[in-house]
Amino acid sequence: MSQATPAPTPINLSVGFPSPSLFPLQQLTHATNTVLSTPSIWHEGMIYGPDEGHFPLRKNIAQWLSRFYHPDSTVATAGGSKIEPERICITGGASQNLACALQVFTDPVVTRSVFVVEPAYFLSFRVFEDAGFAGRLRGIPEDEEGVDVGFLEERLKEDEQSSNSDAKPFKPDRSYRKLYRHIIYCVPTFSNPSGRIMSLARREALIRLARKYDALIIADDVYDFVHFPTGAPAGDSFKHILPRLVDIDRTLDGGPVDEFGNCMSNGSFSKIVGPGCRVGWAEGTPAFAYGLSQAGSTHSGGAPSHMMSTFINEMLEPAGDDTCAMTRHIVDKLIPAYARRHSLLTTAVKKYLGPLGVISPIADKYHVAGGFFLWLRLPPTLTSAEVVAAARQDGVVIGDGAVSALPEGNSRCGTYGDMIRLCFAWVDEEQLVEGVRILGETIARLGGKA
Repeated sequence: MSQATPAPTPINLSVGFPSPSLFPLQQLTHATNTVLSTPSIWHEGMIYGPDEGHFPLRKNIAQWLSRFYHPDSTVATAGGSKIEPERICITGGASQNLACALQVFTDPVVTRSVFVVEPAYFLSFRVFEDAGFAGRLRGIPEDEEGVDVGFLEERLKEDEQSSNSDAKPFKPDRSYRKLYRHIIYCVPTFSNPSGRIMSLARREALIRLARKYDALIIADDVYDFVHFPTGAPAGDSFKHILPRLVDIDRTLDGGPVDEFGNCMSNGSFSKIVGPGCRVGWAEGTPAFAYGLSQAGSTHSGGAPSHMMSTFINEMLEPAGDDTCAMTRHIVDKLIPAYARRHSLLTTAVKKYLGPLGVISPIADKYHVAGGFFLWLRLPPTLTSAEVVAAARQDGVVIGDGAVSALPEGNSRCGTYGDMIRLCFAWVDEEQLVEGVRILGETIARLGGKA
């Protein structure tokens, strides 16, 4: 009896993973060999580490971030440009750290709501729900400048007016933390999925608003390190576009209003090294970073991914030219590769989908691209659900925009049922174009038109 020919593997333009071809395997191999052949390093790496994380890694991350976010500052100034290790806490990646931040700095009674900038990173919803905020996620729209701070302030006022100021915290008092009244979650640079960049004016306004209403801004800064100019070859500049929210909180109007501040930067090596390394970092005030390290799961076993942290640290050790293997990997491999992939995908979208009425609603304000995704609007005759289902039958997997709407009807921006998300980071380059070509055939068959 003859066996049926297996169906070809679909072209997956949905998952937000970096391609295995972009993993720094040579650098990781060298780092691993160095650690495992150096007893003074692996002895420490194989035991329960300090709650705040492997100190050499905290120190190297602080120096690395200083060069990236403050390249013109070589020494600490009155404004505090240089980042110190005390501001860094090692984490198990951005998602794990989001959960820990909620465990330490929120309370189901004291913390009123979680405000999420929409369209939102949909896998964050369950993390918030697990922390006790099911039904209390509030969508905040964004425009070309980023988060709509006027809309957000009106919602904050509503929450304040309906709150019970005499309510007692559910969690016990601890000297290492404060319990914030509100949480604001956003991806300021190359927002997932929209790709928008929050303007400097909006960033400053958001910090002031957080201070006014005792809110903690959790900023996922996971895409900051991989960006490139649009319409021109990718350069070798290792420098950020705009100040992070956590940097603005350090200096704006005299600096933080208390020792904990109002912003945490959530960083991860998942998009740079590989998701499986499960090493990230958080940055905030020294008091905030220490408090974060006191999450129960961390205090019990020490900072997560402790052994892997020693490998990552080796990749951050400065070389003779004052760069490190991590920076060279980003500059020499990731930025050119992602610039090329982004160009291939956008060109294919214009060629195969544009004539069918598919458009990108995001303006290229800064003449720079980054992140992993394109956020596209379908023609009014189609819905994302039917296009996603039909495309899968044709051998292409794409992201359904509807999943980026907040659950339980709390979205303020609609259902995104006319939006799709395409990732240019995962599949091989030739499959990017082929996937979009097939998707164009799918949309044409469904009746897509301008």
